[in-house]
Amino acid sequence: MKKIMVDIMEKVHEYNTDDLANIVFGFDKNEHYDALVVAPGYTPYKIKMDGKCKITTLREGAYIAGYLVEKDNMKIAWILTASSDTNLIDHVAVCSELSFDKMIFIGAVGALKQGFELGDLCTPSYSIAGGCAHTFLKESIKDYIPFEKIEPDHAMVDKVLGIAAENGYKLRKASVFCTPSMAAEYYHLDEIKEFDTDLIEMETAAFYMMADLLEVPAIALLVVSDNSAAGTNVFMRTDEEQDKYNYGRNEVLTELILKTVASK
Repeated sequence: MKKIMVDIMEKVHEYNTDDLANIVFGFDKNEHYDALVVAPGYTPYKIKMDGKCKITTLREGAYIAGYLVEKDNMKIAWILTASSDTNLIDHVAVCSELSFDKMIFIGAVGALKQGFELGDLCTPSYSIAGGCAHTFLKESIKDYIPFEKIEPDHAMVDKVLGIAAENGYKLRKASVFCTPSMAAEYYHLDEIKEFDTDLIEMETAAFYMMADLLEVPAIALLVVSDNSAAGTNVFMRTDEEQDKYNYGRNEVLTELILKTVASK
């Protein structure tokens, strides 16, 4: 863990309390986890992990929850969070003092260009931070860089691309714009498209900044849920589109999570 993250948590404890991962999510700080899964909107039950793993619900709140996912001697600490980079930063910080080997982000993503179908699995080649929450992870909030380009852990990305290929799964690298607002993004969509990114979601820029501060290998796995360029949306899918989305989310994604956790 980098010094700035240590300092952030020291201040958190100064104004709050210790053992926050247990209080908020139910995790044991004395336990070692093979991975921390960060999942805005996705419980392990929602993507059918309970058909492949033992799942124990540790804590459930109004919009967050903690789960222990176990399979073949692997232990995964899984956190459900609400959407947005601010929620991700706060709740990953809560888990920052746990012991885990790698971090995996999973979530839905919208496509901004033709050629991306519902259910396709993607991982960021880079993410554009459209908000400013990530600036609070720097030494000074005055160091704000508008629309900063955040790079992923390229070694981990290449490793998981290899895992996907070895198992016959299609995983694409694609650029991402991280919006701070789902409602207002449509009003600014033409401006957002000027950044020429392939996809749009909310959290991956902050996720990779947090992973860098925690100094753990990290990968974001995104399932295409809609495509504004192709006219497909979340709420009016055809049966065929829904089936493709369910396959990508409930079959390919779950297998990639488990194989990534198991990899050395």
